[in-house]
Amino acid sequence: MRLLTLLFLLYSLTGYTQNTLSLDAKSESPKADLSMIAWMEGHWKGEAFGGIIEEIWSPPLGGSMMFSFKLVNDGTISFYELGHIRELEETLVFELKHFHGDLKGWEEKNEVQSFQLLKVEGNRLYFDGFTFERINKDEINIYALIHHDDGIEEEIRFNYKRPKV
Repeated sequence: MRLLTLLFLLYSLTGYTQNTLSLDAKSESPKADLSMIAWMEGHWKGEAFGGIIEEIWSPPLGGSMMFSFKLVNDGTISFYELGHIRELEETLVFELKHFHGDLKGWEEKNEVQSFQLLKVEGNRLYFDGFTFERINKDEINIYALIHHDDGIEEEIRFNYKRPKV
């Protein structure tokens, strides 16, 4: 019994994730287009990192869906993300940049974080380290694999709902 418990503990500490996939040398992107994720369009709110999170997604136009994200802690902007999901070579790619609350960028000027589409399955699109999940027309989850400076990986779930008007 102790061996089974120890194996379970070791397995759980090695960065096991339940809702995200990671790129490997054999990963190829499936054919996909924006119609498969057009349900992301709109205004979404939730809670994470001890604050309020908000995402706004544009409708598909010009081969991309643009988004903005912000995190507000104690009434102050902690950070923003700007990015898009775009059609590229008959598949989709998720790309973003981070910004401090004063709009000074985290990444270098020409650097963009890019995440390859790995799989489309039912109500989920799996990008390298990110999963977009449609619960229903008014609720979604985005799962993100966060890499900490100490080498630990953590999967975070962002649950969003459409704000009531």
